[in-house]
Amino acid sequence: MIIRSKAPLRLGLAGGGTDVSPYCDQYGGYVLNVTIDMYAYCTIETTNDNKIVFYAADRNERVELETASFLELDGILDLHKGIYNRIVRQYNGGNPLSFTMTTYSDAPAGSGLGSSSTMVVAILSAFTEWLNLPFGEYDMAHLAYEIERIDVGLSGGRQDQYAATFGGFNFIEFYAEDRVIVNPLRVKDWIVNEMENSIVLYYTGASRESANIIKEQVQNAENKNEKSINAMHELKADALIMKESLLKGDIMNFAEYLGKSWAAKKRMAQSITNTAIDTIYDAAIGAGAYAGKVSGAGGGGFMMFMVNPVHRLQLIAALNEHPGTVINFHFTENGAQSWRV
Repeated sequence: MIIRSKAPLRLGLAGGGTDVSPYCDQYGGYVLNVTIDMYAYCTIETTNDNKIVFYAADRNERVELETASFLELDGILDLHKGIYNRIVRQYNGGNPLSFTMTTYSDAPAGSGLGSSSTMVVAILSAFTEWLNLPFGEYDMAHLAYEIERIDVGLSGGRQDQYAATFGGFNFIEFYAEDRVIVNPLRVKDWIVNEMENSIVLYYTGASRESANIIKEQVQNAENKNEKSINAMHELKADALIMKESLLKGDIMNFAEYLGKSWAAKKRMAQSITNTAIDTIYDAAIGAGAYAGKVSGAGGGGFMMFMVNPVHRLQLIAALNEHPGTVINFHFTENGAQSWRV
């Protein structure tokens, strides 16, 4: 039997960082995001040879193991192993499974599009299809969060797992005790089209390790760093305003607050920006962009810029003078999907 799945990557539009503990536990966090037509993919081929094979095709990493109820996390494809361990322990009665799993993503790790968390959701979706697990969207997203953040111990927030599972435009609220409320947004077609035409997505060519940036952000929150916490408060307030602007189709106001939020985000932690990012940002503004930001924790990966569509090619030409790549994309409505072949 062959099972396949895919889960969409996301663009963080507003509020990113307020979904990270301890800030969201103490103050509550708001995030506005949307999924795009770039995906994480998983294929499971069931076998009877008492072997487990994990192959991350995009990273050219392969692990072959004897089937077992628990796989040691040793730094090689730990996300894959961590998901397997939780599924076997909690949902398969401790009985080991035998299979070959192949995964790959349309964006590299460290891209700022939530690729690692989206991969967890894609793998979970494939296991759900195979084992007929009783997961709703909230169940799958929360389990993906627990596996990545607790079982495997990777630092990060909560928005990526919920975006990948639910899909589309979402305004997501985060509170203490892992309470999450996903508010799917009904955005009119003309607004979706205008937003797509107004956004230029640019990959800097440099992935980054988000854990260190998030660690700095967490320490600032724990130490009650006033500058950092006030910046997060501002990001949270901006997310509400940007949600309203999106629903009304007020693109100019959305762009204005996108710029404000980027300025606030840079005050959260020193490593969120760097000289290369600032140079690209200044070039984009000089070419007519209204505003922009780095998607995700910062430090590299993807950047998004908003521009009057009549100046879109002018902006792209300016960005092409730098080492990165402009990426074409469309928004998507569907979250994680799985099927049998």
